[in-house]
Amino acid sequence: MDNQTQTAAKQTALVTGATSGIGRAITLAMAEAGYDVIALGRRATVLEKMKAYPGVRPMALDLTDREALATALAGEQIDVLVNNAGIIPPITRFFDMDQADIDTTLEVNLSAAIAVTRLVLPAMVARKRGHLFFTGSIAGQGAFPNMAVYGATKAAISHFAAGLRCDLSGSGVRVSEIVAGRVETELYRDALSAQARADMYEVYDAVQPEDVAQMLMTVLQMPPHVDVTRFDILPTAQFVGGGGFAEKDA
Repeated sequence: MDNQTQTAAKQTALVTGATSGIGRAITLAMAEAGYDVIALGRRATVLEKMKAYPGVRPMALDLTDREALATALAGEQIDVLVNNAGIIPPITRFFDMDQADIDTTLEVNLSAAIAVTRLVLPAMVARKRGHLFFTGSIAGQGAFPNMAVYGATKAAISHFAAGLRCDLSGSGVRVSEIVAGRVETELYRDALSAQARADMYEVYDAVQPEDVAQMLMTVLQMPPHVDVTRFDILPTAQFVGGGGFAEKDA
C-alpha cells in the first residue's frame, strides 16, 4: 500500500447522490483508494448492493429531511465532501413548469448542498483540513433553452463555491467545483424519453462518470497547498454552448 492510500485509509468521505452516474463512480474510486466512503442516496435497493464494495457505507436518506440528515451525520468526521446530488426538472419553458418541479429542483440542487456543507464544515475548519467538491454544470456557466431553473441552481452552486472559498482563505480547507459537460448518466432518465436520451448520446462520445471520478481523484491528491478551484470536463467534440462539432464516428 502506497503512502497516498495509507493516508486515505484514515479519512472519511461523504458522497451525495451516490447511487448512480458520477456519484457512484466517485464513491467506488474513493473506496478503492482507501477512503471510508459514506454513500448517501435515496434508492435503498441500489445502496444495498453497494455494501458489497469494501470501504463503502451506504446510507439511505432524503437530503431534504434536515433533521434526519443532521442525526445521520452526528459524530461523523468528514474529511472530503462531494456534493453531487442533483436533478433535472422537465425540460420545458419556465412558464410551463409546475411550481412543485421548481421547488424540488431548488431544494435538491442548491439548498441541500448548502445544508450538508453547513453540517460538516465547522469540524473541517477546526481541524484545519478538508476538501469540499461541488458538482456544477456548463448549464450554470451559460444559458440553455428550456433549462432556466436548472441552470440557475448550477450558477448559484458555482457562486456559492467561489464565495465559500473566500470565507475559507487560510483555513486549510479546499473547495473545488466540477463543471461537467455532457456526461452519460441517468440524470436525464425522468426528463427525457429513452429514445431522446439515445439520440443525445449518439451525436458524439459523452464523458463517462469514471472520467469525472478519475479527475476528482487527481485533484484530491494534489499537495495541501494547492487548491484546484474549478475544473471543466467536457466531451472533446462538445463546445460550451452544448452542441458538438462533429457527428459521432464522422
